[in-house]
Amino acid sequence: MNLKIKTLFPMSMAAMILIAGSVQAETPEEKGYAIFNEAEVRGDGYVDSQSDMVMILKNKQEATSEREMSVKGMEGSGDEGDKTLMVFLTPRDQKGTALLTHQHDGRDDDQWLYLPALKRVKKIASSKKSGPFMGSEFSFEDIGGQSLEDYTYKYLKDEKYDGQDCFVVESYPKDKNSGYTRVVTWVDKEHYRTLKAEFYDRKNSHLKTMTSSGFKLYLDKFWRPDELLMVNHQTGRSTVLQQKNTKFDTGLSDSDFNKNSLKRAR
Repeated sequence: MNLKIKTLFPMSMAAMILIAGSVQAETPEEKGYAIFNEAEVRGDGYVDSQSDMVMILKNKQEATSEREMSVKGMEGSGDEGDKTLMVFLTPRDQKGTALLTHQHDGRDDDQWLYLPALKRVKKIASSKKSGPFMGSEFSFEDIGGQSLEDYTYKYLKDEKYDGQDCFVVESYPKDKNSGYTRVVTWVDKEHYRTLKAEFYDRKNSHLKTMTSSGFKLYLDKFWRPDELLMVNHQTGRSTVLQQKNTKFDTGLSDSDFNKNSLKRAR
């Protein structure tokens, strides 16, 4: 999936929010791949980023709760993908909880969760990444990130969404532990941004829909949405991620994204 995008999660959710594309290809599969490949190329070069984030959870009865987070990301190189660190600042009982993600090309990403109440770091097993992240409608898989080679692709059609001309591309996860059989993404042709993505579960039933809004252009190159909304059609619950105070090239290093950084994160 593309929350795996260089979006709210600077690098993780990357290919999903910055999908690009008017690329001619011989087959629908080649064209779908070319669109995502171009998206990745267009997202390259951000170096690192930091931002503040608010997570708003809403249940079926529309009762809400909020959590504040800080998010750091650093661009990968070679076979090593992007790295992301998310730290909860509120509420008090979750303060200090942190998720560290290391993306990899050609193999499973690594994710570690630090639980301050237990004072221990827990590695997220591949079989558990389809589970909800901190009670939200975003899964660890969504938060974790997507490398280009983690999926196969198929261009479906051109279609308008929210008044904008879009490419519609279907993605199929290679990971047998993925919670999805496919993801269908709407990408606007003018700025190459993902406006909507539909997620289908292991029974191929429509599970969730993510929409993005409030895009801003940073450094004359990088589009980022102010808000992501994930709606779970099977439970009636939803989660909003709101981002603000985004800064790029802030001088982060590998030492900000190792397992020790989880324990000292505040």
